[in-house]
Amino acid sequence: MPEVGVRNPFRPGHGGAPPYLAGREPEQSLFRKVSDDLRSGVPVSRSLVVYGPRGNGKTALLRWAKREVDADGGLDAHWLVGSNVPAPGDLVARLGLGSWLRKIAPESVSVAGVGVSLRRGEDRPLLLAEALEARAKAKPLLILLDEAHTLKPEVGQWLLNAAQAAGSEAPFLLVLAGTPDLATRLSEMEASFWNRAEEVPLGRLDATAAGEAIRRPLAEDGIGVEEEALARMVGESHGYPFFVQLWGQAAWDRVRGAGGGAGPVTAAVVEEAAGEFEIRRNRYYLRRFRELKERALLPAARAVAAAFRDEARLSDAALDRVLERSGGGGPGVGEAAEALEHLGFVWQTRGTLSWEPGIPSLMDFILENAPPPDEDEAAGG
Repeated sequence: MPEVGVRNPFRPGHGGAPPYLAGREPEQSLFRKVSDDLRSGVPVSRSLVVYGPRGNGKTALLRWAKREVDADGGLDAHWLVGSNVPAPGDLVARLGLGSWLRKIAPESVSVAGVGVSLRRGEDRPLLLAEALEARAKAKPLLILLDEAHTLKPEVGQWLLNAAQAAGSEAPFLLVLAGTPDLATRLSEMEASFWNRAEEVPLGRLDATAAGEAIRRPLAEDGIGVEEEALARMVGESHGYPFFVQLWGQAAWDRVRGAGGGAGPVTAAVVEEAAGEFEIRRNRYYLRRFRELKERALLPAARAVAAAFRDEARLSDAALDRVLERSGGGGPGVGEAAEALEHLGFVWQTRGTLSWEPGIPSLMDFILENAPPPDEDEAAGG
């Protein structure tokens, strides 16, 4: 067992930031730039939309941003989660905008406890925009909205329209993070000019970044890592940040659990830790497998996984052809593509019309465990 008081720095699945946020320098640079603009009182013309498959570190990036802002003190930052804001009044209450709204439209706003409501007929996005603008001019304002794909349409439309208006006049920035189809979901809320938002895709890490994500936290605990051992952990994680953290956790546990030693992590240690890693990884695979099964997407997912055996990417047309041939009595081609994108099984990065796997190794798990088409047909008969 590890020494009392000594804690594993790797905590995958807890929604927190990793011990070292590797490979996100471009995104961090972008955030620092817009933050500097806000501190200078400069309106930021575009909101930021961070999107990508689950497990790629969107929440970790937002938490890093929140810590940066809190440490500086020059901005007023708020953290929200889409599903925790079920109604417009909740949004106003969580942002502390009730008093600002009363100043702007005292006859139209009522406040009871933490509840806030506006009389029918009022232009609520306009009122919210004015309140956000006034508050941001008092102190630059940043809203970090995680799981933005879970926003209720009414709340989303209200917030997005208000954000566009307020951000053009005051130092205010809205950052949203969510699933690969987030931009599509936001567009469906019919917010003005929302297609002008800055899209920030968050994909898998390259080999160097994945290695640093494991090596640096271990080094800070006085644990070295041999190159052969690191290469195996990096290779088997496939650059997927969640699996990178799983490997770091398993390696740390193996070293610290052996009498509280300090390493190094050798190839033999990694071989011993592999079983723990594989159990945790396979549990994750199983959850994703069940999601696909519940949505009648296994035939489509299996066909797509087979196609990615020979191709690193699939064009729009190629994906459609694969889905058309998949059969299985599931959803139609368009619906299946949308569902697979929402789940992060496949996704498109910014500026491309081609698809790539969300987690490449999940494809092999699906091929090994999903019944082939002839078995589906036999079961149906």
